[in-house]
Amino acid sequence: MRWTLVSAGIMLFFSSAAFAAPVQQVFNNFSQLYQDELETTRRCREAEVNHFRVCSDKLRNEGNGPFILHHGKPTDNVAILFHGLSDSPYFMRAIAGVLHDRGFTVVVPLLPGHGLRSADSDMEDKKLAERWQQHVETIVNISQPLGKQFFIGGFSTGGALAVDYYLEKPDNIAGLLLFSGAMALTDNAEIMWKIWGIKALSRIIDGDYETNGPNPYKYPTVAGHAGLELMDIISSIRQRLDNGQRIKVPVFAAHSQADHTTPIKGVKRLLEFADNTNTFFEIDKDYDLCHADLPLNRKLVADMHFKTSMVNPQERCAVPEPNPLYRQMVFMLNAFINANTDSVPTLLDANRPKPYISYDDFKQATEK
Repeated sequence: MRWTLVSAGIMLFFSSAAFAAPVQQVFNNFSQLYQDELETTRRCREAEVNHFRVCSDKLRNEGNGPFILHHGKPTDNVAILFHGLSDSPYFMRAIAGVLHDRGFTVVVPLLPGHGLRSADSDMEDKKLAERWQQHVETIVNISQPLGKQFFIGGFSTGGALAVDYYLEKPDNIAGLLLFSGAMALTDNAEIMWKIWGIKALSRIIDGDYETNGPNPYKYPTVAGHAGLELMDIISSIRQRLDNGQRIKVPVFAAHSQADHTTPIKGVKRLLEFADNTNTFFEIDKDYDLCHADLPLNRKLVADMHFKTSMVNPQERCAVPEPNPLYRQMVFMLNAFINANTDSVPTLLDANRPKPYISYDDFKQATEK
């Protein structure tokens, strides 16, 4: 009996090690990717359970670094979430945590040119958009051993890059997760983008790009040239959809009607090309929710230690605020997950979400 227990223990040890080996290989590849991108990485000062991180002295602080939330073994579902233009993986922390709690492995990369102490050369790079696209593809490829079913998405520019990737390589994607997805820019920005030679002019106007500001996890301004690079990606998405491509996987989209940075009309138009059962969490303009605040909960804002003294607090959107409907947004995200994975639905999510679900729909459903 004793030898039977010992043998069983040995077999369990080796089987667990074999099961975890693919995950460790992903960690190694993930770390090497940023070693190549940043030229130097180091051990992070703070360690957390089931949290693999990459840190570097090239970054403004450790909170700007890429990370993976894992369960020590491959999982059924994997989410890859990309951050927005001028910010960092910090903005995806709360949403990543929600998905991790639902059993997902969650990969949150750092896009080229972001989170850095010095980013002037990156923000002037004529091939910045191509570098972002290549980075997305590389991340998706090295993440494959982490699980079976892949959801891809992100915040703002990260959402646009996810849609861009899906339209290029749809076969291995099970769903899209868009938070303030940059499917359109302001009318002025889109008009400027059409002007011949505007990119060269924008690099001159940007001057020496400043990365230090009141938010330790976000650059103080958006580089004009980088914004034009983003517009290239948005335009490419529109062209492919107009030429007949369709989005055949389910889409979760959360967006504020008061978003003046990436107008909600862009996401609404995108959903017209989406054929599956989608969830659209539309936040009424009366909440006056700013673009960058949508993925933020109270803890993220508190941990941000934003230097209010460096800005005019009376200016709209100058100071980060938590999304007042964050909990409701997470409720709908969980309903979307229940409907599109093998997760067991809760009593609150017994029915599959309707193609379009706004906050008014949510109130009506929960007030019964």
